[in-house]
Amino acid sequence: MYLSILILPFLGSLVSGLMGRKIGVSGAHFITCTCLLLSSLLATISFYEVGICGSPVSINLLSWVDSEFMSISWEFLFDQLTVSMFIPVLYISSLIHIYSIDYLSSDPHNQRFFSYLSLFTFFMLLLASGANYFVMFVGWEGIGVVSYLLINFYFTRIQANKAAILALTMNRVGDMGLSIGFFALFAMFGSLDYSTIFSLAPFVNETAITIISLLLFMGAMAKSAQLGLHSWLPGSMEAPTPVSALLHAATLVTAGLYLLVRSSPILEYSSTALLVITLIGASTAFFAATCGLVLNDIKRIIAFSTISQLGYMVMAVGLSQYNVALMHVVNHAFFKALLFLGAGAIIHSAADEQDIRKLGGLIKFLPFISSAMLVGTIALLGLPWLSGFYSKDLIIELAYSQYSFSSTYAYVLGSITAGLTSFYSFRLISLVFLTSPNGPRSTYVNIHEAKIAVVIPLLILSLFSIFFGFVFSDLFVGIGTDFFGNALYIHPNNISLVEAEFSMNIGLKLLPSILSIIGGLLAIYLYLISPNILNNLSENSLFRKIYSFLNGQYYFDILYNQFIISKGLHIGYIISKVLDRGVIETVGPHGVSTILKNTGENIAKLDTGIITTYALYITLGLLFLIFLIFSPILLDTSGILPSSSILGIDFFRLMIVYISSLIFILW
Repeated sequence: MYLSILILPFLGSLVSGLMGRKIGVSGAHFITCTCLLLSSLLATISFYEVGICGSPVSINLLSWVDSEFMSISWEFLFDQLTVSMFIPVLYISSLIHIYSIDYLSSDPHNQRFFSYLSLFTFFMLLLASGANYFVMFVGWEGIGVVSYLLINFYFTRIQANKAAILALTMNRVGDMGLSIGFFALFAMFGSLDYSTIFSLAPFVNETAITIISLLLFMGAMAKSAQLGLHSWLPGSMEAPTPVSALLHAATLVTAGLYLLVRSSPILEYSSTALLVITLIGASTAFFAATCGLVLNDIKRIIAFSTISQLGYMVMAVGLSQYNVALMHVVNHAFFKALLFLGAGAIIHSAADEQDIRKLGGLIKFLPFISSAMLVGTIALLGLPWLSGFYSKDLIIELAYSQYSFSSTYAYVLGSITAGLTSFYSFRLISLVFLTSPNGPRSTYVNIHEAKIAVVIPLLILSLFSIFFGFVFSDLFVGIGTDFFGNALYIHPNNISLVEAEFSMNIGLKLLPSILSIIGGLLAIYLYLISPNILNNLSENSLFRKIYSFLNGQYYFDILYNQFIISKGLHIGYIISKVLDRGVIETVGPHGVSTILKNTGENIAKLDTGIITTYALYITLGLLFLIFLIFSPILLDTSGILPSSSILGIDFFRLMIVYISSLIFILW
């Protein structure tokens, strides 16, 4: 049963991709959706058996690499962490498959799209269920390749090409660090199995553990779009909206978080790595929220919201609260998928218009979609009793309860980010749904409410966004819960959940929610009640500079192009011209053959056929030979050779050479 969860999406992908012409568009829809729904049903059963009943399953299929003491198997581990990841991945993927039936109904490449989508899900499941780092890495690289194919789905558009290449190359940077981390793991532990590494981690040198942890985090930074390696994520909006929903909610960006949470027994023994992870996570959350304030593309706003929420998750990992991080991964998956699919429905019905300044007043035209978007927005803000509240606010509380510089830094930035998130979210709601219509008349004439294939996924995701956190919070993050068993490890010194729950001032607990409410009300006031304030501010030079800075996303792309990409290309050019074509070709086989050929040609030129030239050669040779023979005497600085040298072996050697040269001359 457990392997069927993985195999069914793979079979659906194969049939839809390789037999697309035979089965047709409807056949591709039916087969892929059926396979995903069956997998979701089996995942629900596995969640009950493994998670609720506490009986993890390990399946060893066959040996993969068996070289001296390196032994790697195709082995799968279905523990509480794995089945918890299966739930959002499969549920959301199934709903996105159903949603895509209507969304891409006019696209001529339906079979290819559904094949890629199912393959994406399969590789994510493979990543989550591997019992060693190598099997996980197969899934890791698989989702990287399929993300390239999906972002570049409209391959005739140059912008889609560029976005896909950027996503792939920036992920290569993280994968390089991750690969070196695997080499370091094997060098230190002699194995890549989770069980072996995690049991030996407490006995290994802390410096080695820190280096390994930071290398693993480097891989997670690229996949989960942390500060510095985040540029690819907004560009991935070139993909169709269902891809954006799947990529941002349940698959690609959560892979880095899964890696960190799975590696908790390693990270817990490196305080330095946890410090770095906390600082980068908090900085990422704040950075993305500030950028989201000024964007106008509806999908890009939600994309920066994803980066911000990923910052919260990474921050939770740095605070050693892995179960809370996973809870936020699952909660975020549901409401972020809801927001993306809602945005896709708006774009689809509004003649592909994505600029929120050219929309407005849609609440009267799209009442259901506006309700769904509002639910997703409130869940994103973490307002009380919706899913986001049970994980996002808890992360901020846990940051305060650790009483260190890094955790206080995380608490302050996390609280400010909560207010900023609320502002840009309600800015989107105000400009799209509540203001007066700003688009052309033709757009509003043709606007229509979504069909049933879109309504059902939005309705189900809305229910999950409202109730999932309330139902499962005690199971995942409740005090004293033993749901995760041995799947996660938190060092006893790092447990701070009790203090976060009972020792904090109620004002500090409620600060993120208060800031969220203030941010939302401020956005409604500025964009609905008194928009003239923003018009007046836009004439201020300082405001314009700040706006340009945030709209340019802190000029990260410019810095990359000026100082990294251009310098790298210049160094590559020098290496190509000087080292490859210069030194290596001169010293290597090409150089040796050229020298021999040229030498032979030069020697051949000496054969002129003129007797006087030959006489000159003979004379030069004779003079050289005489100099060679008498060089010991000519080079003797004292002028008197020792008697032992005259009477010894040097004398006889000199006489032999002299006689032989005399014979040569006479001949």
